[in-house]
Amino acid sequence: MTEPTPLHRLWLTETVRLREEQAGPLEDLEANRRARAAGGDLPTRIQHRALWLAERDGLLNALRHWLQGARLALLVLALVVIVSGAGMAFAALGNGQAAVNVFWALGSLLGLNLLLLLSWALGLAFAGEHAASFGRLWLWLSEKLARDAQAAQLAPALLLMLQRRRLNRWAIGTVIHGLWLLAMLSALALLLMLMSTRRYGFVWETTLLHSDTFVAVTQALGALPALLGFGLPDTEMIRASGDTALNLENARHAWASWLVGVLVVYGVLPRLLLAVFCLWRWRHGSRALSLDLNLPGYAQLRERLMPSSERLGVSDLAPDTLHSAEAGATALESEGALLVAIELDNQRPWPPTLPNTVRDAGILDSRESRHKLLEQLTRFPPARLAIACDPRRSPDRGSLGLIAELARSAGATRVWLLQAPPGQALDADRLGDWHSALQRLELPFADSAPLNWLETGHD
Repeated sequence: MTEPTPLHRLWLTETVRLREEQAGPLEDLEANRRARAAGGDLPTRIQHRALWLAERDGLLNALRHWLQGARLALLVLALVVIVSGAGMAFAALGNGQAAVNVFWALGSLLGLNLLLLLSWALGLAFAGEHAASFGRLWLWLSEKLARDAQAAQLAPALLLMLQRRRLNRWAIGTVIHGLWLLAMLSALALLLMLMSTRRYGFVWETTLLHSDTFVAVTQALGALPALLGFGLPDTEMIRASGDTALNLENARHAWASWLVGVLVVYGVLPRLLLAVFCLWRWRHGSRALSLDLNLPGYAQLRERLMPSSERLGVSDLAPDTLHSAEAGATALESEGALLVAIELDNQRPWPPTLPNTVRDAGILDSRESRHKLLEQLTRFPPARLAIACDPRRSPDRGSLGLIAELARSAGATRVWLLQAPPGQALDADRLGDWHSALQRLELPFADSAPLNWLETGHD
């Protein structure tokens, strides 16, 4: 999955909402800024924010793993039902040594299928939902085969999102009827193969019921298949089959065609039609899915993503870990070169003499200046960005977070660790801390001015 589909975007957005509802708000300043820069209405900005957070925190990869697990689980279940369908056909006909009791054979082929089909219909009619065993098993297997701890958050978010439009019944219904259709087709294929390679005789037996009952039932069950061209034993043939299996070729052909026709009409066709119907309802409903903006998790994002006015407030708490800088990962077209400094004191003249093609972004020494520059870089990212830092200061989480955020808004980034002013020396341990921190961010750094690189793109 290279680009998330609209359904996957909604799914990830709902997962992020549940995660924040359970564990508290995420650190989202950059995500909010990128969502505002992307534009669009509120649902579009909420989805843009959630997709960025999902990619940053690993939820997007977890979704890929869950989808892979779902496909593998579906394949496992498909293999199971194919074998089960073949087993039903073999149990119905046996090895050919004894005559086939047509109604026992019919019960083996259709009994469980029709009972579960009736259960699904009753659950849908009276309860409105039906948590079928195949559906629960598929979701459970999908989560287990995903092998990703974060994938556990995806299934509840998907079910909640679908339940609001009652789409889960159609999604699970498509899977259930599709699997049963596969089982019926497997039974039909083996039935035809066995009948083509072995000679079977057909009888019906009873102690309590009258022969007229079996004649009526046989003709009633065979009426619809007969309209499709399948054979139907006549009354005399049905009565004669109650004593012993008729050793007549036309009798065997009539009973075999009747049995195949009943399996097709009452086993294969209902599951096929229901699978197509559920798939149609699912596709029609999934296209109409949207965010419920009345939910608290979404309502409180309105002012942050579509502010009526820009305000300064208290910054969010610093995260426990810094996210990768991912320099050059911006999806926007970048051009030009930019030099920016972070928290320099008055002892150092700034800026240095710059080539005409390099712009000076000044010194970031306040929250307002940082936000203003980040907003500009989000809309107009530079191709090359040099960040000047004073290594006499400690590389705290705030500074490193800002460096990483700046780097994510540029095509390529280098960090310039400035020399100490005349008469002062750099602390070796503190300089080593800077080197270690920038290596963790995977950003190149140097103690000399990268002006030639800013101007030309190479040293």
